Amino acid sequence: AQVEKNADDFILSADRKFAALRSNYTKLWRHSFMCHTSALKQVTNDQTEPFPNTQPAQACSVYCDFKCVYLHLQAYVWGNNVYVKTSPTAKSEQVTFDGKENLIFNGHPDWVYEEEMFSSNQGLWWSPGGKYVAYIQSNDTLVHTIEYSWYGDEQYPSTVSLPYPKPGTPNPVVKLFVVDSDNTTQISEVLVPTQFRSEDHYLASVTWATDSRLAVQWLKRLQNHLILQIYNLTESDWVPQKEEHSSSGWIGRFSPPEPVFAADKNSYYLLKSDGNGYKHIHHRDNSGETAITTGTWEVVSILKVTEDSSSAHLSAFSDVGKLICCLTCGFDDDCQSNSAYFSHGASFYLLSCRGQSHFQRNSRPKLIDFFFFFQGAVHTVLEDNKAYMDLIADIAMPTTTRGTIKVAGFDFWYLMVLPPGFDESKKYPLLIDVYGGPCSQEVDYVYRTGWATYLASTEKVIVASFDGRGSGYRGDEIMHQIYKRLGTYEVEDQITAAREFIKMGFVDKDNIAIWGWSYGGYVTSMVLGSGSGVFKCGMAVAPVSKWTYYDSIYTERYMQQPSENQEYYDNSTVTGRAKNFHAVKYLLIHGTADDNVHFQQAAEISEALVEEQVDFEAMWYTDRDHGIGGSARLHVYTHMSHFLQRCFA
Repeated sequence: AQVEKNADDFILSADRKFAALRSNYTKLWRHSFMCHTSALKQVTNDQTEPFPNTQPAQACSVYCDFKCVYLHLQAYVWGNNVYVKTSPTAKSEQVTFDGKENLIFNGHPDWVYEEEMFSSNQGLWWSPGGKYVAYIQSNDTLVHTIEYSWYGDEQYPSTVSLPYPKPGTPNPVVKLFVVDSDNTTQISEVLVPTQFRSEDHYLASVTWATDSRLAVQWLKRLQNHLILQIYNLTESDWVPQKEEHSSSGWIGRFSPPEPVFAADKNSYYLLKSDGNGYKHIHHRDNSGETAITTGTWEVVSILKVTEDSSSAHLSAFSDVGKLICCLTCGFDDDCQSNSAYFSHGASFYLLSCRGQSHFQRNSRPKLIDFFFFFQGAVHTVLEDNKAYMDLIADIAMPTTTRGTIKVAGFDFWYLMVLPPGFDESKKYPLLIDVYGGPCSQEVDYVYRTGWATYLASTEKVIVASFDGRGSGYRGDEIMHQIYKRLGTYEVEDQITAAREFIKMGFVDKDNIAIWGWSYGGYVTSMVLGSGSGVFKCGMAVAPVSKWTYYDSIYTERYMQQPSENQEYYDNSTVTGRAKNFHAVKYLLIHGTADDNVHFQQAAEISEALVEEQVDFEAMWYTDRDHGIGGSARLHVYTHMSHFLQRCFA
């Protein structure tokens, strides 16, 4: 069949009898996509047989998933409406009828929810036994739109229009519904808690506890007040479970983490700040809340809760050495950056070592290893990277060092990639690689080869990163330092770090540069516009210029609304620092089809610099989004390399 030849991905049912095939994939936003058709095929020993697709081929967003063990239920979105199939051969039942492009989104999030709240395109949630499907509806009727040109290769460019709420402007109105898969006309709305009904709020997460009990987290628009409630579909009542406030900043690291239910399906585990401001696991039941982990370190995530609730497998971040380890995997290894993935019953898990062990300046790094475990013992080594290690054995690779710098009373971590044959008695150009956004982390033990490897090896440039105030995984006291004041401490700390690097004796103080992408592009631009005299040049890719131009969920989480924090909105603009760019060399890069940080941001920086008669360089990438992918990605780094060579000449 034609669809089989064109299929680029598939989803397998739990019993491996059926597979949903996806074809004609086209990326939409960061997590969502467009596809022309999704066909369901029965898998036999030696062949697949297509089932008829009840929907015509259509360029539309489709979400399809198997959520129920041994069941073959489907829920998907077509034309902004939700459809349900109770079996592969059953007719699709249309659940919603009011979906409308860019106005009413059923079963999948709009742009801002996908990007900032869910970090996925999921807007459908099956109950464990397949009795119900919960789905989101986002009404963007009042949301202002952003428009940009798509140049393509036609005679006239087209215009892309996208609902995009900005700080202080109307947000999408979001509702949650539950539909009975046996009777798709039986639809119930999950009501917002009374406290939030009269003010702007967000749907933060949806989690099924049982086939009839649904846990929903609601978040106040300012994101410092959260309510978790459990809805019982059989009794049609809410059970208020948890209310959380943050007086020092926002709740969670980004969006609030979901509850993870224990085997009894009544109690649950939750990752939240403890009394000292560190993210730890808490267990909550009818008698109250108990801390499971404590200390001046943070849990990154709850990986798995076993069926007997004898343990909650988790990955944790230790501030001592920036280590990430699986605390409950039972594998005695000294790898310094781990990730793990567990099977349904937690009998098997995949452990990935992404970093080195026993770091020493001149030691060879331990690369990414993959181990498959059964009941705590290594079952299979899937990848040990021996071939790669043999390949680079005779290559002079850069070395990496880490240390701390004291700023504002805190010890903050830095990382340096040093050229091969590094000599402390010599002077080297320095490039600071920055992101700097709230809860960011640049210093870790993940093994990487990239642009920094090239610069250190070929151009003999030291590449350094520094996690200052506002960075994550070290407690709320540090992370919330930049609450309501973006563009201040996280910018100042990069300048302080550069000055401290100069004091180390091997940095050429006359050849220091900085670069970053997205938030890093913003910090780069703010640093260069500070007039510090420390930096000679810098490169900003897809930077924010003014926070009033960015989306509401992200910006208001850290800055509140402009009417509540006007001073810091006004003082945090790149454009307001334009006159200071006379003293530096500046390269501004942006994609014209950036749906995230719009080309408007770069255009405003350019306009401000031109107004001040600043001589600068700029490069745009036609029809490229925030990631500037494809062949343009190589061009970006090649162009920046040439710019840096001229800067350090």
